[in-house]
Amino acid sequence: MSHPALDRVVRCSRYGRRLLAAQPQLAEAVAGQLDHAFTCEAMQAFLNQPPCADEAALHQRLRQLRQHVWLVATARDLAASADLAEVTATYSVLAEVCLAAALDFHHAALVARHGEPRDENGQPQQMVVVGMGKLGGGELNVSSDIDLIYLYPEEGDTAADSAATAIMSRRDGIQTVKSISNHEFFVRLGRKLTAALSEATADGYVFRVDLRLRPWGDSGPFAMGFAMLEDYLVAQGRPWERYAWIKARPLTGSHHDELMEIVRPFVFRKYLDFGAFAAIRDLHVQIRREVARREMADNIKLGPGGIREIEFTAQVFQLIRGGQIAALQQRPTLTALGELVNNDLMTADAQQELAAAYDFLRRLEHRLQYLDDAQTQQLPDDAESQAMLAEAMGFPDYAALLAALERHRNKVTRHFEQMFAAPQTDQMSHPLTAACCGTADAATTHALLENAGYDDPQRVLATLDALRQHTARLAESTQLLLNALLPPALEVIGSQPDPMATLERFAALLQSIARRSTYLALLAEYPAALRQLVRLLAASPWAAQVLTQQPQLLDELISPQSLMSVPDWTQLGAQLRDELDARPGDTEAQLDALRRFKQVQTLRLLAQDVAGRLTLEALSDHLSDLADTLLAETLARCWAGLKTRHRDTPRFAVIGYGKLGGRELGYASDLDLVFLYDDADARAQEIYARLTQRINTWLGTLTPAGILYETDLRLRPDGASGLLVSSVEAFRDYQLHHAWTWEHQALTRARFVCGDATIGANFEALRREVLAAPRDAGKLREEVLAMREKMHAGHINNSELFDLKHDSGGIVDVEFCVQYLVLRHGQVHPELADNVGNIALLLRAGAAGLISADVAQAAADAYRELRRQQHAIKLSGADYARVPLPAVESVRNAVNVLWVQAMGAAA
Repeated sequence: MSHPALDRVVRCSRYGRRLLAAQPQLAEAVAGQLDHAFTCEAMQAFLNQPPCADEAALHQRLRQLRQHVWLVATARDLAASADLAEVTATYSVLAEVCLAAALDFHHAALVARHGEPRDENGQPQQMVVVGMGKLGGGELNVSSDIDLIYLYPEEGDTAADSAATAIMSRRDGIQTVKSISNHEFFVRLGRKLTAALSEATADGYVFRVDLRLRPWGDSGPFAMGFAMLEDYLVAQGRPWERYAWIKARPLTGSHHDELMEIVRPFVFRKYLDFGAFAAIRDLHVQIRREVARREMADNIKLGPGGIREIEFTAQVFQLIRGGQIAALQQRPTLTALGELVNNDLMTADAQQELAAAYDFLRRLEHRLQYLDDAQTQQLPDDAESQAMLAEAMGFPDYAALLAALERHRNKVTRHFEQMFAAPQTDQMSHPLTAACCGTADAATTHALLENAGYDDPQRVLATLDALRQHTARLAESTQLLLNALLPPALEVIGSQPDPMATLERFAALLQSIARRSTYLALLAEYPAALRQLVRLLAASPWAAQVLTQQPQLLDELISPQSLMSVPDWTQLGAQLRDELDARPGDTEAQLDALRRFKQVQTLRLLAQDVAGRLTLEALSDHLSDLADTLLAETLARCWAGLKTRHRDTPRFAVIGYGKLGGRELGYASDLDLVFLYDDADARAQEIYARLTQRINTWLGTLTPAGILYETDLRLRPDGASGLLVSSVEAFRDYQLHHAWTWEHQALTRARFVCGDATIGANFEALRREVLAAPRDAGKLREEVLAMREKMHAGHINNSELFDLKHDSGGIVDVEFCVQYLVLRHGQVHPELADNVGNIALLLRAGAAGLISADVAQAAADAYRELRRQQHAIKLSGADYARVPLPAVESVRNAVNVLWVQAMGAAA
């Protein structure tokens, strides 16, 4: 019976040709299955019907199943009916089904002889077979080995106490059941399982089994308990084993969560681990050396630009960041590459090129293995195989296939070398090495440093000497890293506007991270990260302080595309939600995740700010969106963790005032918050008060990762003496009948931030109603002036400098003028109630003729300039935003003119 797909198998596979010639009935047996993938259910049915009577029958059935699956999967692949994902999934499922069948059979047979293995509490134990490598990732190829590790949960002994065991014993002619240790039981079971799959019989083999990834390799126990595995990983686990365990997947037995709790901290470290770069680079160098020694340049897995380089590219990020970003704890290579893009660790273009190359290389790998059912990734050198391979890949000839292969390999090599280019660890040739190491005379050293941009070489040397004394007792490997880092760092720092101040900040940072060599490795691995770090340190002592206190943020500097990308707050919010969802019930971990998220996003904004990519308005918008995102998730997590909650979704809203409400947040701004609820439940006040307390605690608790935000709740009704949370009804009554004028001023910059949208809409309607209420103009003016005078009295400036915020003609005067105009004219001009910021409201007031348009524009420009200077001064680390008066004379005059026009009096 001929079938086009099987005819193609005969043309493209010598093994397929031999198989069909030896068993012509196979063609008819599989013909009806070629229009769909070979399913798990079909595989199980093949093994179970009829049940295997003995070990020989089982082993024959397993091998026959493998032949059927091979033929169907190969035919579908060569006919382009199956994509790569189907082929690899089919073989992965085949391995799992055969493993389970053989394990069940031999477990039962051993139980009949020795009893059921049990723990000290009498609970039955099962073998946990862990699939490593491509089997673990569900990416098995056609002729692959399967890498397995045999484990069991608990030590103990077997016990023969079941009727079934006794019956089986009598049936097999066994008089007694001999108890043995669990260890011995599972070693015997492992040997039986290995033989069932890998022994060559007249029907071939199922899978070659490789057990060398187990602890201690070939010299290690054939099977071991979880406790022994944990002891090994903690005390002796090597860097390459972390790489191997990324794809580990328990395939049989139970207690899988318990096992992964042992493995996860070994693979995915809590802190960043840039030593993984060097470890994987060293591993790759060893592979490259072996490839060269064995003349395997044409190996599409191990050779340059091959499959292994794609896997390494994905897995180095998994090792470094997987402990912090749960989404990176993925087994399949293509899935991991996708998550790198989702987390801004790789560009979409790079991911697409690597994914396309991976697809091409894996399909080519399969077609190489189809030729003779051999585990090979080596390109053939005979004309017949080359022609068969070209046809199998859909190319007119072998030369065209090689050209396409070369294009893919070149792209993989380019991305891999960008990722793993060796750092300049040998700095002996750097011109500043002599200055750093003290190997040159004083005159030469001074000349070198002056030439590098330093005005005070002696002060530089004193700073370096203090750093050396601080790090004198560190390990030799850390000292070498430090010595490698200092010369290029001195060079970059010397080009900054104030190199000495920058060097001192850099030295302080190095002192704080010196014991964590992974951060030194990061800066040594990434010259671009070093340059970005120096720019931040030079621009802002505040940034230097943040990085020194939270050095884990340094890893953000290695990825320019994420560091400088415009934030997508919807996508970032979803990522944060996923990260928090991955830590259910772990309050400490969730608090740290929230703080880490804020720090990372703040650092990215700071880098863009320093690079001149953000206007002040855009920066404030992003910082406000960041706060909104964090508040929304904090609210959700606090409600979920509240034991007294009485409904799934709270009827509760967070209202932002001040800088948050006006979307004018700075890097270190606190949050002015008011909390509202609308819930008729008799316990509502008590429940939402607890929720408010919990939110405030989550925001302000100091953890090793810092705090999230300082909060100010004094703008709530009745201030510090009032309830923490108000009902919408009580808040409405307060605002309409009891609030002070200054509280209505605050309403001009208030907005709904998160929570119940209906409450948010009700708040906004009330806000507009209050702002549009009729007012006595004289009384309003008097009260606004009195409040302004009170603020002046609270911020005395005895210096000769001009305070950009509080002095007359400064930022507060502009804000008071806008608030007065909104309250004075809101009834006639409802557009003034829009919370669009002071600059836009000034221009609206000018357009409405409430002040002259020229004055409005000049005041808007002045306000922008005052805020810009205030921001720059705060970034520089000054305690007060004060400047010499002549530097802002024109700006101050523009604000004073606005004050006279708006308020009718001199400021």
